[in-house]
Amino acid sequence: VAFFREAAQMGDLYVSVGNDANVTALKKRPMFPEDERVYMVQAIRWVHTAFVAKGMGHDQGPDLDFVKPDVFFVNEDGDKALKRQQCAERGIEYVVAARQPDKGLEARSSTSIKAGL
Repeated sequence: VAFFREAAQMGDLYVSVGNDANVTALKKRPMFPEDERVYMVQAIRWVHTAFVAKGMGHDQGPDLDFVKPDVFFVNEDGDKALKRQQCAERGIEYVVAARQPDKGLEARSSTSIKAGL
């Protein structure tokens, strides 16, 4: 949520949620299906629009062409060479933010939560 709030300071925030097939291929089967994840992300007040990502792997091209953003905002975990390249090809500013929880909250990831850490 802190990441979304920070990103929304740059303008309307569009969030692509990984499609189930891609999340499964990159990590493992998601805890919640893509439609539920879109619903949850869309419910966050800083999110203008959430949608299921069209690309596979780290390919953001289809979604960049759909949204046509001025800025592509990722955290350190999401920083990938292909994303940088696709943004550069389209003249989109690429911003990498530090992964910081709000004050007083513990830094965690969904991976560590699922592992019971």
